[in-house]
Amino acid sequence: MTLLKTSKLGIMFGGLRAVSNLNLEISSGELVGLIGPNGAGKTTAFNLLTGVYQPTEGTIEFDGDSIVGLKPYQVTQRGIARTFQNIRLFSDLSVLDNVKIAYHFHVKYGLLETVVRMGRYYPEEEELEHKAIQFLKIFNLDGKKDEIAKNLPYGEQRRLEIARALAAQPKLLLLDEPAAGMNPQETHQLMEMIRWIRKEFDLTILLIEHDMSLVMGVCERIYVLDYGMVIATGTPQEIKNNPKVIEAYLGEEVQ
Repeated sequence: MTLLKTSKLGIMFGGLRAVSNLNLEISSGELVGLIGPNGAGKTTAFNLLTGVYQPTEGTIEFDGDSIVGLKPYQVTQRGIARTFQNIRLFSDLSVLDNVKIAYHFHVKYGLLETVVRMGRYYPEEEELEHKAIQFLKIFNLDGKKDEIAKNLPYGEQRRLEIARALAAQPKLLLLDEPAAGMNPQETHQLMEMIRWIRKEFDLTILLIEHDMSLVMGVCERIYVLDYGMVIATGTPQEIKNNPKVIEAYLGEEVQ
């Protein structure tokens, strides 16, 4: 079953075409990579998929419905969550509060109940906190639930950002360079985590990454962007041996 499909998707900034004729098709349960040189349009593509940018041409269908024109929070409510190349936590809030914020997409109490602290407010808040703590245990962060997010070591901030994205209960998780700034041991641990997340949460994952050991190690299919256009798609082995990809991006890196 196709979960995400884009057709002739593109965006222009002034006279610059940042993404052009982008055709992606990702089935439910797949783990797909999106790679390419710096400036190729990868993060711009993520911003289009999540409503940060609105396309100037083309379509985006998610789970059978168009999501063009939706705002980022509406896209999240539909079932797409993401992390960012540069970590974007609520840095002055606690680790626990960062995850609770993501869970608030699913609360049922209204504004009046929030203001007067009555009705469903306290029972739902208690349940939400319990769920958030259980979620932090999965990522070995429950012992630091009261710490301020910006005080966590870099690797733990990455884990917290992924945990927060998953707390939104997405169907599709977009990971934007999750291995950025990590050493080889941390990257290997991240690779195992991505595999585990996909299986445990029954997720579809689209991954932007420059670390080819990670991409080739976890992805089943890979799209390659260059100058905002797809120049190749295929299995990791097919991408490694594709002359266009070698010339534009890989060189001898993974040969």
